[in-house]
Amino acid sequence: MKPISLALALLLVAILPGMSGAVRLPPAAYHLEPVSGQTVPAASPLVLLSAAGRRTVALTVIADHEMVALDDLAAAFQLSLRDDPLAGGMTLTYKGKTIALMPDQSIASVGGRLVSLPAPVVRDGKRWLVPVEFISLALAPVYDVRLDLRKPSRLVVLGDLRVPRVTVRQDLQAGMARVTVEASPRTASTVVQEQNRVLVRFDADALDAAVSAAGAPGLIDAIRAGDPPNTIAIVLGPKFGSFRASAVAVDAGSARVIVDLLPAGLPAAGTPPPAQPSQPAPPAAPQAPSDLLAAPSTPGVRTIVIDPGHGGADDAGARGAAGTIEKDVTLSVARNLKAAIESRLGLRVLLTRDADTAVSLDDRAAFANNNRADLFISLHANASLKKEVTGAEVFYLSPDGYAQAQQQATTTASLPTLGGGTRDIDVILWEVAQMQHLSQSAAFASILEEEMRKHVPMSATPVQQAPFRVLVGANMPAVLVEMGFLTNPEQEQEFASPRFQATLVQALFDAIVRFRDTIERTRSSQSPGPLSRPPALP
Repeated sequence: MKPISLALALLLVAILPGMSGAVRLPPAAYHLEPVSGQTVPAASPLVLLSAAGRRTVALTVIADHEMVALDDLAAAFQLSLRDDPLAGGMTLTYKGKTIALMPDQSIASVGGRLVSLPAPVVRDGKRWLVPVEFISLALAPVYDVRLDLRKPSRLVVLGDLRVPRVTVRQDLQAGMARVTVEASPRTASTVVQEQNRVLVRFDADALDAAVSAAGAPGLIDAIRAGDPPNTIAIVLGPKFGSFRASAVAVDAGSARVIVDLLPAGLPAAGTPPPAQPSQPAPPAAPQAPSDLLAAPSTPGVRTIVIDPGHGGADDAGARGAAGTIEKDVTLSVARNLKAAIESRLGLRVLLTRDADTAVSLDDRAAFANNNRADLFISLHANASLKKEVTGAEVFYLSPDGYAQAQQQATTTASLPTLGGGTRDIDVILWEVAQMQHLSQSAAFASILEEEMRKHVPMSATPVQQAPFRVLVGANMPAVLVEMGFLTNPEQEQEFASPRFQATLVQALFDAIVRFRDTIERTRSSQSPGPLSRPPALP
């Protein structure tokens, strides 16, 4: 009598002892027996990407499960297969590591450890099929190269290839077409025009791309992925005239590229697109060196960036005795303030973070600059060693330490344009960007203090200057608001109250309305008029 292999014995011992009737036979649909000329449906093939290149493996659909043949896996992953006629099972070996399978069972023994599969193993004569998840559940643990199965894309990435997930969508608006490309994880990209195509080229080995955009008659003939493998290609139509592009960091893990396609006769690169209700930024001019910023545009308040302080696993901020955390409070107030401004004033409002993610201080200001914000508000909750300390405070930047840099604040740079050629722009050193707006920042801080005093307690020194790094590079009026002290037991309890947060939002909203009205009157008449009273929130 031929002995049963050790791996199969382990599998049988695990599933059979004392369990009469516990081995469930699958429905007949799991078998590959031909049925009066019918064929088992085939799915789109599985694509394997490795440093050696690209290959495909056929998939078959059985009882709504995508299945792959063990023979194909053996050829692709250098596996040794051994059929065990006595036990009726199959053993796979890779560099001394063993996987054991039994037909009609949704279980595998991986090095002696049992792993559940989403569908039973199927055997048809000498041909064996396993669910495609077998690759990640059973093969990956014994393989010496990382295997990343992306089932929705029918893709397996072998090794350390850079293959970001990319989604593409298209919107038609005001005679132009906007193509939005999002990449996760965040991946550097460039946008170039080559003959009749605009290419969004990523710093990657290939793309895991989902293109849901169709062509726009006259402007876009088609949008394709993977030609070359690291690009999204926008094939241009006969009415195309020019394009403009911008890159926006959505959060710590993803980035967005926006490409606007314009017909001949409309403004080319450098002209802001119409404001959108969602988060994409209007395209900026070609990027200057990292320590330079484009000079400010005409004053006004059309875009506001709200910065919920702190965020991420390593930066929770202040914490109250009852467990209230600063990063949660700032995000909650920021979201409510954004909703109030958008619904009541119709302005464009962006958040530097809209989740519990880490964002560096300079990236927060850079986000506001790249989105051409007209106002920047950084929200925080304070802490003190003395529990009795209470009250809100408003800060704007102190010029201390930046006097020397201010002497060379503005210069001129000649930069290439996206449509070809160059243009001269005034640029400002990062370290003195906020210095250009100190008077307006001070005015806004004063208005904030007046409006907040009507709604919430203020500290003994409600308006102060400080060299906060988050304000340094902001190229627009900017303030930092400490909304209260979490270390004060009474204020911590208030922060957890939706009513108190709504009061804070009302105060901030009122101040923004007053500041906006003042700026716009100044722009139109060059002499500030009386400050208006803002409408109350419902």
